[in-house]
Amino acid sequence: MRLNTPIRALLAAGLIFGSPLTQAASNLVFCSEGSPGGFDPGQYTTGTDFDAASETVFNRLAEFERGGTKAKPALATEWQVSEDGLTYTFKLRPGVRFHSTDYFKPTRDFNADDVLFTFNRMLDREHPFRKAYPTEFPYFVDMGLDKNIASIEKVDDLTVKFVLNNVDAAFIQNLAMNFAAIHSAEYANQLLESGKASEINQKPIGTGPFVFGRYQKDAQIRFKGNKEYWNPEDVKLDNLIFAISTDASVRAQKLRAGECQITLNPRPADLAALLKDPNLNVPTEPGYNLGYIAYNVTRAPFDKLEVRQALDMAVNKASIIEAVYQGAGQLAVNAMPPTQWSYDETIKDAAYDPDKARELLRAAGVAEGTEITLWAMPVQRPYNPNAKLMAEMLQADWAKVGIKARIVSYEWGEYIKRAHAGEHDAMLIGWTGDNGDPDNWLGTLYGCDSVDGNNFSKWCDPEYDELVTAAKRVTDQEERTALYVKAQHRLKQQVPITPIAHSTVYQPMRTSVKGFEISPFGRNSFYGVENTR
Repeated sequence: MRLNTPIRALLAAGLIFGSPLTQAASNLVFCSEGSPGGFDPGQYTTGTDFDAASETVFNRLAEFERGGTKAKPALATEWQVSEDGLTYTFKLRPGVRFHSTDYFKPTRDFNADDVLFTFNRMLDREHPFRKAYPTEFPYFVDMGLDKNIASIEKVDDLTVKFVLNNVDAAFIQNLAMNFAAIHSAEYANQLLESGKASEINQKPIGTGPFVFGRYQKDAQIRFKGNKEYWNPEDVKLDNLIFAISTDASVRAQKLRAGECQITLNPRPADLAALLKDPNLNVPTEPGYNLGYIAYNVTRAPFDKLEVRQALDMAVNKASIIEAVYQGAGQLAVNAMPPTQWSYDETIKDAAYDPDKARELLRAAGVAEGTEITLWAMPVQRPYNPNAKLMAEMLQADWAKVGIKARIVSYEWGEYIKRAHAGEHDAMLIGWTGDNGDPDNWLGTLYGCDSVDGNNFSKWCDPEYDELVTAAKRVTDQEERTALYVKAQHRLKQQVPITPIAHSTVYQPMRTSVKGFEISPFGRNSFYGVENTR
């Protein structure tokens, strides 16, 4: 038998599970952009981590429809909400099996105990597993779920009841998000008894369509198709391989050579060649995203509003969008994308004005030549295809007003970890929406509950926070919109961030790939995906 180029490459790289390889159609290689921090989704906030764990190994009570924003039943088959909006009762799916691996063999099906373990570990700092493996859950906290979930009750093996302290209009949407992946309580007990609690983050066990096999940092992650999956039509691959490369041009080369079948986040400079390749499809979607600069308001001189205003008006956004996005970016003026309901179109940018910026800095007592750090992401994301170039352009813009920016970068996991700790002065970051609700932007990224998580500005403004908190407590969309509009104006006035751009999302893949859907949330899911060659 003569092997085609992609299969020869996979065999040479040792990427395919087992041997002999009988057919290529059941295997798919995904050229991913970075190494995950780990495989316990509740600990993380980035698409890199979620793609590698939550979208492969795990399920949630509810999940978003493929390619859409609607939450549908998953590990819960249905749910009821009490008239006062405070009690959610979930009926759980019977007959769901957790993965069986060389390090864990389940003795029972998924049930209510697994839901209680998953959420009580995030709720209770005194939980035995959390004490054995001290862990923070930034997303859970960022959305205030640690404060709003009053209790979780096991009604019976297949029924769970959540009781809230306050109405949360986005509660089901929140539970469909990646951080809410359901763990096995039985596996957790095994780890606890053996003194290996931290292995929940290295050797994951879930109910998802793919079973974790092996991980080599900065190289590859291997998964096997879950032949016992509760929805067999979703598993059409025997093997799924994440081939990790932080260089977008390398990923594009591998895709064109057939060494992988799907990639993500191509450089704008590579798009023309990818679009012309007859062996590729390059579907595209308007980006539900935002690339921005976050100013750490806990560090001088960014604690002064005049300084943030000055640096904001010193940014030549038009030049950045032309050079960095190369036709695939739209100017951003607000703290979330225009496609998000409640977006206020009346908000405008301050004019680009280096002379006025210099005056503001002088009035704020900032000396000529003041040095700051500007952090640049090491990976390409949909909201920022070239953070290094953007940082260099910002460095030049700010030099014109007397600020010396030293560009800093770290490996992606370290970048996020250090940013959560507030080590940066200003940083390039961004967001792709996770659940279709405005709170996922205005609360998760800029609210007081998020200052140790995704609020990289560390900005906690009581007036703003009161508005976004109130908006979550009502279910009428018009009432929520009115509150969010006020919040958007307050945020724009206080300048904790400088919005740069919303980008168009391109998802290059081989023509042999069938069934892949672009996620509005920037996730890469392989449910129902097949490789026909």
